[in-house]
Amino acid sequence: MRPLGRAVTDMPARQVDDRGAGSILVVALITVAAAAGLSLATVAHALARSQQVTAAADASALGAADVLLGWVPGDPCAVAQKVAAAHAARLTECRSEGLTVLVRVEVGILGMTVVRSARAGPPDAEW
Repeated sequence: MRPLGRAVTDMPARQVDDRGAGSILVVALITVAAAAGLSLATVAHALARSQQVTAAADASALGAADVLLGWVPGDPCAVAQKVAAAHAARLTECRSEGLTVLVRVEVGILGMTVVRSARAGPPDAEW
């Protein structure tokens, strides 16, 4: 009978070989860094494109207002459509009243539709 306080020593010692564990860790860290970088690049692209859509709406409204003021010949909404198309956006609404014009453009970004509107005209006009 063995005493209670003694460890069992007749079992063979197990050797653990951890060679290559660092390589797996490095591959995992590179994968995580690449995924984070890709996510960040996607978000940055969406934000930049959103700003471009805002600029397209502003430029379309200003182009239509130029026609209303007589500085450019043509139809205000046709000019707004051309400006929006030049910005790779789609004109969905164009309304004018007096010297004020309201336009709305939309673009698909990462599977979502982003809509922006802009108004050009005198500051005291009501819309």
